[in-house]
Amino acid sequence: MGQGTEEEVVRSLSDLPAQNPPGEEFSAADLTWVKYASSEHHCHDVALIPYDRMEAFISGESSNPECPTRFHIERSRKREEGSLREYRSDEYLLHRIYWCSFGPENYGEGGTILPSRKFRLNTRNRAARPQSMRGCTCHFSIKRLYARPSLLLIIYHERRHVNKSGFICHGPLDRDAIGPGARKVPYVGSEIQQQTMSLIYLGVPEENILQTHIEGIQRYCSSDARVDSLASQYVQKLGMIIKRSTHELDLDDQASIRMWVDRNKKSVFYYQDSTETDAFILAIQTEWQCQQMMRFGHQSLLACHSSFGVSKLKYPLHTLLVFDSMQHALPVAWIITRSVTKKDTLKWMRALTDRIHSIDSAWRISGFIIDDPASELDPIRDVFACPVLFSLWHIRRTWLKNIMKKCSNIEVQREIFIQLGKIVYSIWSEKNPMNALEQLFQDFVDQTAFMKYFKSFWVPKLEMWIDSIRNLPLASQESCGAIEAYHLKLKAKAYDDVLLDALQRVDWLVHKLTTELHSSYWINLFADESGSFPEVKAEYIASTSWQRALQIPDEAVRFDNNEPHSAKVASQKDPSQMWTVWNPGSEFSLCDCSWSMQGNLCKHALKVNMMCGERKDFQPSLSLQSFQRVLLGLWQKPMDDSFSLDLSVAWVMQMQERIQHVAELATSDGIAQVAEKLPIQWTRRRGRRTATKRTSPVILPHSNSSLQRDSTPTKNRKRKRPAGVHLF
Repeated sequence: MGQGTEEEVVRSLSDLPAQNPPGEEFSAADLTWVKYASSEHHCHDVALIPYDRMEAFISGESSNPECPTRFHIERSRKREEGSLREYRSDEYLLHRIYWCSFGPENYGEGGTILPSRKFRLNTRNRAARPQSMRGCTCHFSIKRLYARPSLLLIIYHERRHVNKSGFICHGPLDRDAIGPGARKVPYVGSEIQQQTMSLIYLGVPEENILQTHIEGIQRYCSSDARVDSLASQYVQKLGMIIKRSTHELDLDDQASIRMWVDRNKKSVFYYQDSTETDAFILAIQTEWQCQQMMRFGHQSLLACHSSFGVSKLKYPLHTLLVFDSMQHALPVAWIITRSVTKKDTLKWMRALTDRIHSIDSAWRISGFIIDDPASELDPIRDVFACPVLFSLWHIRRTWLKNIMKKCSNIEVQREIFIQLGKIVYSIWSEKNPMNALEQLFQDFVDQTAFMKYFKSFWVPKLEMWIDSIRNLPLASQESCGAIEAYHLKLKAKAYDDVLLDALQRVDWLVHKLTTELHSSYWINLFADESGSFPEVKAEYIASTSWQRALQIPDEAVRFDNNEPHSAKVASQKDPSQMWTVWNPGSEFSLCDCSWSMQGNLCKHALKVNMMCGERKDFQPSLSLQSFQRVLLGLWQKPMDDSFSLDLSVAWVMQMQERIQHVAELATSDGIAQVAEKLPIQWTRRRGRRTATKRTSPVILPHSNSSLQRDSTPTKNRKRKRPAGVHLF
């Protein structure tokens, strides 16, 4: 690594040239480092690179053959352009601290040296964990410069992968890692280990797992007979450990959970034990889930899958979901509790957002989807400060399943389900939903089994559901299908070959979630993004009804003007087989395929509804009707309340403009065509003055003790006519 001498101390970044090494990736060894001193940085090694090559540098640093690792964001801060009147040359728009993933914590005994380094512990059910925290002090920070946004300043605080004692603490050069022969053992990182674990949980044959495992470790060392032998032993040992692992750390469930929480502090963001006054709350989020929540949740939707296993489990399970690039639902947090009070909900929600904001203070979501009208809305609005949407997937699925279970006649099943849909659709019409409910009771009075169930279970709380549907915007069918797909997968994993007594243990549920379910979603997303496992990727893509519906061509759907209440969909496997979708265009449409008959949202009904949205002879979807209701509610403000009226009109116009831009972007060939049509707008007054004063970064040093600081010229009190404009 190039490095300047102690005498070469740079006082201003204007004297520092930018470097752009060739190649897709580069590391610190490819840069020339100089000493930089200021009031904030005391003689640290720094280098300037283009901002768009930040990821190339991080990837290159992670591929160090002596200490292969990954760097995680320990802290992050942002500020907007134009927010500073005076600034130094090293002020930032973006400031992040990247730390080696083997630090900064040390999970060894006493926080110094792991006990496995000196003697063999009696841990027959635990494997050596090379990805454990070892107290590594290697870290650097990056700054996107405020004065020159196209450049990135790299500040290396500690380049060596050593602990506080100065010893190498991980990698092939660590003499004490994984026993005395660590230098001869192939490196197994956290990604390789998680990949191998996921394949074992999926039931992939051991030969295929071993081949994939060897391909992974070949990125860090050459392959020979010894490496292949050690890799085979590792895969066999890991499979044996997984097979022998148990959820019962103690015979007492409460004591077992306490032990699990104590051993997995990094994966628990809130824990409250059950007492006479406090309810039991266990909130779990692994490091991978935290990364996906920050990645897919920022400026996007967050959904809550509520009260799973309320009648079977000891404590119900609540899952927070984000939607990936293909709109699949990914679990990013599990909350096990029976309490849904405002006080308890606020506790774990604040703990979750505090954890996220400690990494990225600018993270926020654009909407929160609930599926239970009993959910408290105040904690969501207080903590996330975003709109709340309502999903109909639960009520639709529950109604359809019980209709199929309690009514034997197919035509009666169809008519009851359509009539229930009319109750929901009448919420936005001039009709009273209770009139449609009375009509249901009169028309199907002979269906005693279903009517008894509906009157006892749904009628007492139907008004609460109607109020939530009326007052909250409704989520789309795409999100409903994604949440339902997660529900089916969770149900299959949780209730597959399980003993009845295990359902009443919390440690069993935690074990299922953090092992099988977590590994399943990890390998699915990994296969989707890397393309390593084509079969897993194909299965993951087709795991939601919405994605399966997109694979059906438009020519397979047939509408008959003589039969406006139904549509036909040709089977993709057997073109001679036709499926009938009744009540097309409605969220309460019903197909005669086996998947729909089980109460699920099928691909045929979704495909028909997609095409009905483009036809004017079908009623709009419920989500569109609820959105129109929100817009009309904002528009129809009292005329005498001028402030409320102006605010409502502004919101409506802003939403209309955004929707128009999104529609143009979806139908255009590229974003450039949309950007050319955007109007020219004036910048803010502060930004205009800054633009007219300075067209290029100007650095004016002045003396401050022994160091020099940079600042911009002081604010000119004389008002000038603005001359700077920019494209919105």
